[in-house]
Amino acid sequence: MKELTFGTVIAVFEEIFGRGLFWTMVALAVLVTLAYFYVLIRDRAMSMRKFLWAQLSMPFGAVLAVIFVQQMTHSGLRDIGGPVDVIVLLGVAVLGAVGSAILIYTIQSLLRPSRSGQNS
Repeated sequence: MKELTFGTVIAVFEEIFGRGLFWTMVALAVLVTLAYFYVLIRDRAMSMRKFLWAQLSMPFGAVLAVIFVQQMTHSGLRDIGGPVDVIVLLGVAVLGAVGSAILIYTIQSLLRPSRSGQNS
């Protein structure tokens, strides 16, 4: 593998997660992202209360993302072998944290839309 192409990355993720699960996760990520943009456009402002709750969910999202990837790859923390493994693990944790914050904020905003003129 002399060069890293987009197709190669997709093939690796399909191999790790399985084709069905991988594309289901991609579809869910696209749906949540579109819902997040819808909420931001609809409300025209971010609710700081909802944003705080979303931020509080970030550590849980990070831990769950790491556990999920370790389960899918049949590995554990004892299998970390070098700096690249640590960087990948931290990247997974960051993506899980950000993803959970976006998901929680979006769910809160869809279930309890902010009233016009209020920032709750």
